[in-house]
Amino acid sequence: MSVRTERVASVVKSEVGIFLQRHFTMEEVGLITVTEVRMTPDLRLAKVYVSILGDKEKKGHSLAQIEGQKPAIRSAVGQAVRLRLTPEIQFVLDETMDNAMKLEKIFKQIHEEEKKRTKKEDGQEGT
Repeated sequence: MSVRTERVASVVKSEVGIFLQRHFTMEEVGLITVTEVRMTPDLRLAKVYVSILGDKEKKGHSLAQIEGQKPAIRSAVGQAVRLRLTPEIQFVLDETMDNAMKLEKIFKQIHEEEKKRTKKEDGQEGT
C-alpha cells in the first residue's frame, strides 16, 4: 500500500470505530472492534474488517445492524476524508480471534494429553 492509501485507511478505521461506538450499544450488537481497513489503490473501496464477540447468531445479527447503517457510516467517513469520491464501504467479519482461540484450545488439549502420556510412561517404568 502507498503512504496515501495507508493514511486514508487509517482515517476510515478511526471514523468507523467512532461511529460504531457512538451509535451502537453493547447490548444491541455486543463488543465490536474494527481490526483493519484495506483500501483499493484507487481509494474507491474500503474493506472494513470487524471482530464481533459472541456466537454465530449474534455475529450475524450485529453485522446486519451495521450493514443497515452503511449509508450513515459512509457519510461520516466522507466528512472526515477529503476525497473527490467517498469510498464504498464493505464490511467483512474478521474471525482471526476465533481462529486463534480454537488453536489455543487445541494446543492446550495436546499439551494435556502429552502430560498424561508422560505420567503414564513414567509410572510403567517404575514397576
